[in-house]
Amino acid sequence: MPETDVNAEGTEAPDLANKSVVKAMGLLRELGRHPRGITVTELAQAVGMTRPTAFRLLLSMEQVGFVDRIDNNYTLGWEMARLGRLADPTAGVAAKVQPILERLAQEVNETISFALAKGPTEYDIVAEASSSRMLRVSNLYLHRQYPLHASATGKILLADLDDARVIKILPETLASYTRQTITGREALLREIRDVRANGYSVIDNELEEGLFAVSVAVRDADGLLLGVLTATGPDQRMKSGRLPSTVEQLRATAEEIAKTLG
Repeated sequence: MPETDVNAEGTEAPDLANKSVVKAMGLLRELGRHPRGITVTELAQAVGMTRPTAFRLLLSMEQVGFVDRIDNNYTLGWEMARLGRLADPTAGVAAKVQPILERLAQEVNETISFALAKGPTEYDIVAEASSSRMLRVSNLYLHRQYPLHASATGKILLADLDDARVIKILPETLASYTRQTITGREALLREIRDVRANGYSVIDNELEEGLFAVSVAVRDADGLLLGVLTATGPDQRMKSGRLPSTVEQLRATAEEIAKTLG
């Protein structure tokens, strides 16, 4: 008898998910964490699957190019690489995170945005939600990238790199946007170290006069940076004793987004 769950009407609905496909996707996701390969025994243990089941699924995926095998080690196959080049990494992300951002925007009553990390120093702001306040920041951020040293999102990306990489990327003298912009690389490095220690970043009148933003990282189960969650608003309001609670709300929401994105 098929497994069932309860639908909106309170009646049981059949579970239409194909369990073998779900298990195969779990194997592929785990293989992505092992670019140099992993044995079937190690893979089965990692995903909580029996070795015969894992071997059968790997054999099937190997036949269609989703998995490669060299000796006893399995890796993602050429077909996965081909499909990866065709995929838009932002597709579907905005729809998944938008309801979460909407709820947080109402809770903190400020503008909330989520930027998807696209590389060590690149990101794309794929979703944004506005508060109900009359004085707010709205519809300014989508699909725009701001200077790494003068944006809270950029500082999170820089903090994910070591100091040597930051020095290689940034010049000694940085562009100025306001009187508060950090224009010295050494001064920025000191702030980046604080970001690593504190787990969040801020900009305070550094990109535009009167603009304050605070960001936290969104990470997957392995600690890799998926994106950045940011709250933005007028500096006087954002700094009026609310910052610690806002940071905690951002952190809790970042964990929720990470789970939602799988």
